[in-house]
Amino acid sequence: MNLDYPPEVDALRARIRDFLADELPWGWAGLGSLSSDEARKFTAWWRGRLVESGYIAPSWPTEYGGAGLTRLEQVVLAEEFARMRVPAYGANDNFSIKMIGNLLLRYGTDEQKRHFLPRIVRGEDTWCQGFSEPGAGSDLAGLRTRARLVDGEWIIDGQKIWTSEARSANWMFLLTRTDPEATRHKGITMLLVPMDQPGITIRPITMMTGGTDFNEVFFDGARTAEANVVIGPEQGWKAAMALLGLERGDQAATNPILFRAEVDRLIGLARERNLTSDELVRDQLVRAYTRVEIMRYLGLRTLTGWLKGETPGRDASISKLYWSEHHRETTDLAVSLLGADALAPTGRAPIRHYRTDDPGAPNSSASWTDTWMAAISGTIYAGTSQVQRNILAESVLGLPKEPRPQ
Repeated sequence: MNLDYPPEVDALRARIRDFLADELPWGWAGLGSLSSDEARKFTAWWRGRLVESGYIAPSWPTEYGGAGLTRLEQVVLAEEFARMRVPAYGANDNFSIKMIGNLLLRYGTDEQKRHFLPRIVRGEDTWCQGFSEPGAGSDLAGLRTRARLVDGEWIIDGQKIWTSEARSANWMFLLTRTDPEATRHKGITMLLVPMDQPGITIRPITMMTGGTDFNEVFFDGARTAEANVVIGPEQGWKAAMALLGLERGDQAATNPILFRAEVDRLIGLARERNLTSDELVRDQLVRAYTRVEIMRYLGLRTLTGWLKGETPGRDASISKLYWSEHHRETTDLAVSLLGADALAPTGRAPIRHYRTDDPGAPNSSASWTDTWMAAISGTIYAGTSQVQRNILAESVLGLPKEPRPQ
């Protein structure tokens, strides 16, 4: 693991700082300092500036609208954006760029890359993820949604649940069962499906935060072109595991930056409430600080593997397990520090339902309580903590595989 940045990244860091100095308004205090409506408007405007600079997809080739940066340079970019408390992506780009965009960049056909990647960068296509089902969440291979090929089109029937941003997306990357006679993992295909068509019904799910970003989606004869397959028919499990590995690997190097900023804010909350002299509070703050430093080293290890050309694997599962459990414990502490104020939250609430609050967010009780409720779900989505522990037990420790139901 390399803990030092090579000197050649200094020039890039200087360029990024110049870019931020030129683009950000005078007296900028961070996205979190804006009201929810102002933050959404700024994020939309800022995404346009990132598109023009290529920084919206920093590691993508310039021919697809990226900046052609290395993974290391992408981390430098994330560090500088975090320092100035600006978002690195737009509202939908976790799905559009970090997930399906990166997957198509690696495994898509030339036609898929030429068609989809520039449209993703420009924001013309926005995406949602169709993986989980009512009976197939952690056990994803148990999915029942089916697709059959008829006259050059896939016809889809079934249901997905917990589909973030389904109502605003115009495309979905969808796991379906295309060979019902094959074994659990071998009969699955990943399809790219347009959302604006007959045969798709979307119903919002109200979360305990009051938001409705999650949805359930029903397919009744929905269609997509035969060519809209990722990797190939019956290769959906490979595509899904590659996508999750890319998502977790990308986050391993950049997540620690956001979580470190959140721990700094947590320490500020303890100071504001005159709790830093409490020995138990100090002990828990030190534990949170230590965890986020360990997370940084885990990210650097993953980054070192990237620079060697390695594909995210076990490191990605370690990172997902580590950050999600850390975030749950950290926000638990924040709510404890708030005390009775957490029972009647006030102030600016987060504008997103995953990870940390926006950079520069105030220590309002609404900020921490909403983030705390979202942090609980972080140990479930993208692979539960139990699933990650099983992966590590079987693939790293060599323990017997968990018995599967018939």
